Amino acid sequence: MSATPIVAQTLDDVLSKLEGIISMAIKNKDRSGYFAALYYKVTLKVKEGIAAGQFGDGKNIARLDVQFANRYFYAYDQWKQGKPVTESWQVAFNASKKRSCLILQHLLLGMNAHINLDLGIATCEVSNGDLNSLRTDYNNINLILASLTYGVINQLNLLSPFLSILGFRGTKSNSMLVQFSLGNARDGSWCFAEELALKTADAYEDFITKRDSEIAELGGSLIKNRGFLKIGVWIIHLFENKNVSYIIDMLNDFKKPYKKDLKGYKL
Repeated sequence: MSATPIVAQTLDDVLSKLEGIISMAIKNKDRSGYFAALYYKVTLKVKEGIAAGQFGDGKNIARLDVQFANRYFYAYDQWKQGKPVTESWQVAFNASKKRSCLILQHLLLGMNAHINLDLGIATCEVSNGDLNSLRTDYNNINLILASLTYGVINQLNLLSPFLSILGFRGTKSNSMLVQFSLGNARDGSWCFAEELALKTADAYEDFITKRDSEIAELGGSLIKNRGFLKIGVWIIHLFENKNVSYIIDMLNDFKKPYKKDLKGYKL
């Protein structure tokens, strides 16, 4: 049973690593930085939640968060070195090279690979055979994701003013981003973890491979635009902000607040 390679050991390590990825993405106009910027916000909120006593077992949830992040870091580093990654992450990273994908699609692809595949594996790895010990705090993270997601939606509405064409825009439960991140994705990852926890040796690895293939297929469907959807995405993309560094900085804002004057950016 293979374990996730260790890249970060603490939440501060996770935040530091994410800052590095975000900074390089801004410098290189790399669209993979969109997801990293969103991930930074989530991690920071989890850290603040632990400090505020929002979780029953702060140490345990920190271990889960770090293990979870290490899967992303390992995949990212492998990809940057031209080495193999899971199919799910390959779909997301390949899409980061495509100008035709919407900002929303880039975010959903990262969430698809990380939540639908990585989260269940990380949960199994830190549970020590007792998934129930993580269940309550696992659910509490949904509250953090909910509060953050609405803020991200507001940012997307500014970056992609025509998202409402396909019903992607919104501030409550009707948003595609909310439904994907807080509904099927996290519930599905827990069910995956429960099934995975019952597997051993080769069966464990085979189950992950099968899941990866399914999630990669789902990721592919998120960027296959056909018929009316293709026309709608084209219109949204036409009016969407194209400045990669500016978009990352806006989604990110971990060091400086968003400035409405756009000074310093060539749009």
